[in-house]
Amino acid sequence: MKIIRFSINDKTKYGILNGGSIQAIDGKPFRHIKTIDEYYDLKQVKLLAPVLPSKIVALGLNYKSHAKEFNTDTPKVPLIFLKPSTSVIGPDDTIIYPPSSKQVDYEAELGVVIGKRTAKVSRETALNYVLGYTCLNDVTARDQQSADKQWTRAKSYDTFAPIGPHIEIELDPGNVQVESYLNGRLKQSSSTSNLVFSVPELIEFISHIMTLLPGDIIATGTPGGIGPMQPGDTIEIKITGIGTLTNSVIALK
Repeated sequence: MKIIRFSINDKTKYGILNGGSIQAIDGKPFRHIKTIDEYYDLKQVKLLAPVLPSKIVALGLNYKSHAKEFNTDTPKVPLIFLKPSTSVIGPDDTIIYPPSSKQVDYEAELGVVIGKRTAKVSRETALNYVLGYTCLNDVTARDQQSADKQWTRAKSYDTFAPIGPHIEIELDPGNVQVESYLNGRLKQSSSTSNLVFSVPELIEFISHIMTLLPGDIIATGTPGGIGPMQPGDTIEIKITGIGTLTNSVIALK
């Protein structure tokens, strides 16, 4: 089941996507999913980011291949940081290249969308708190990340968290292919089976630090192969069982 968030006639709605047809949902999909007798054609609507999280909890160095390209060891415990809600954009929105950076990179990631209030849960029950999964691009001003020695500025610019195109409910997060394509050329390719810390382990760890709210997202980390984007580029994040998130890059004027 694919959940989308979309706008039509100046109204924002959630719906279930089935091919090119959308059936609207009554309210938000977190407590329960109740469809209503209201239908739209996908071509008639604008797809939005599938949720508006209060926070994105992201993982650093959660693939060995990514740690290797940075010539560092994988962390002993999950290395987490936050991206603000204001960094979120949706499918086909533009990533703005800030003039203060000389290198803006793509990072393909599986996003875990939390479905209900999550605090101090075990890894054995962790997936019961998940609504579904989506594609996420953890856009990063790499030069600023290196200069600052911490990651907030580099990860937090407006438009630096493209999410979408929808939320897939029926997915096993333990073994899906995560890829990125820059201008149609394959740049990253790995499976979530290669995560250093699995999705249940991440939920357990994070929920013992902070409460996760419905709509919050865990960005599970990126595999090796990251690299720079330039204004005019198109970046695609593809995840098996979910689909493709496409965004273009423009310069801030």
